[in-house]
Amino acid sequence: MKISVIGCGYLGAVHAAAMAELGHDVVGVDVDKNKVEQLAAGTAPFFEPGLPEILSRGIASGKLRFTTDMAEVKGAKIHFVAVGTPQRKGSNAADLTYVDAAIESLIPYLSEGDLVAGKSTVPVGTAVRLAARVSTAAPGAMLAWNPEFLREGFAVQDTISPDRLVYGLPQGERAAAAKAALDEVYAVALARETPLVVTDYATAELVKVSANAFLATKISFINAMAEIAETTGADVTQLADAIGLDARIGRRFLNAGVGFGGGCLPKDIRAFTARAEELGRGESVAFLKEVDAINLRRRQKAVDLVVSHFDGNVFNKRVAVLGLAFKPDSDDIRDSPALDVAAQLKGLGAQVIATDPEAIANARRAHPQLEFTDDIEAALAGADAVIVVTEWKAFRELDPVRVAELVNRSYIVDGRNCLDPAAWRAAGWVYQGMGRP
Repeated sequence: MKISVIGCGYLGAVHAAAMAELGHDVVGVDVDKNKVEQLAAGTAPFFEPGLPEILSRGIASGKLRFTTDMAEVKGAKIHFVAVGTPQRKGSNAADLTYVDAAIESLIPYLSEGDLVAGKSTVPVGTAVRLAARVSTAAPGAMLAWNPEFLREGFAVQDTISPDRLVYGLPQGERAAAAKAALDEVYAVALARETPLVVTDYATAELVKVSANAFLATKISFINAMAEIAETTGADVTQLADAIGLDARIGRRFLNAGVGFGGGCLPKDIRAFTARAEELGRGESVAFLKEVDAINLRRRQKAVDLVVSHFDGNVFNKRVAVLGLAFKPDSDDIRDSPALDVAAQLKGLGAQVIATDPEAIANARRAHPQLEFTDDIEAALAGADAVIVVTEWKAFRELDPVRVAELVNRSYIVDGRNCLDPAAWRAAGWVYQGMGRP
């Protein structure tokens, strides 16, 4: 099919390249000229495993191109809207400026039978409003909502081989045509019997934000248990192992530590809360405010562990911060617990030197006051304290004996509970985890 993707940020660039990989003819549109030039040259503007390869193949094959000219979407039969919905300044609500602008820019180029497919995470009720706008301004076009479920670090895989597909379709006779168009786009996934949920706009909008709210709640639950464990002497990791054996609970996302971050979970639970309050159902998701609060407390706890080790004063103490991205296999520093911890320690007077396999450039732009190095051993050299805040493989596999030879003091905070406490203590380290005795 001929497809357009409006918005070539993290979601849009991956979606465009993946659709070309599946054989579709794709044009990606973005207002950022520099980003478009990078993508057109086959260069990914952010780190995502597998993206450079499918990006290069798509461009080389002629199946994929990028432009700043919206007029070039003319002739595409499906137009995916994949722009960002950041948190609105001064509010917890989602900012729909980019979504609205994308729809308005697209409308003049819509033809009879075209399908606009929203992929952005939006507050429930947005699709109904946009559908009305599309039907009024371009009567022959349709709108569907097709939420994304990408995991950073696995986004290419999640797009080409999704674990489920959700179609939010218009009511009435147009539903069949919209479904047929989306079925053609996802023919490969459907042939593999990927589960498909066909539903209405509101349900499709709620699926993504509900999933993120549930995951955030699960993470904050185990971090709340970590707070109890720290008071009682229990081990939250063993607790998670035990309750995770219950099939109704499961072990995934029960990893206590400095909490979640990124461009989705934090802003999505805040936007969900704000939208529920607008709908007069704020009490239904009031618990998400505590989920958010627990999450932020765990960042502070990691900082407090370091400060308390030095009797309340980290001034001029050299602290090696291992990790800057909000999760491994990503260079995304949006609402990153790791970067927050580094900045807090710097603000308390510590000599912070931070390292990360991919996120240094982004972190330097956000926090130029920090010292960075891409050499792990250089970060560790002469350190009075080490804190692991992003569980990259390179950090998980550090040799505690070798690291002890580099540092000034053998003191480590495991902010992700990703290290073996016994091995580090056996090598002479003072080891502190999160919710671990």
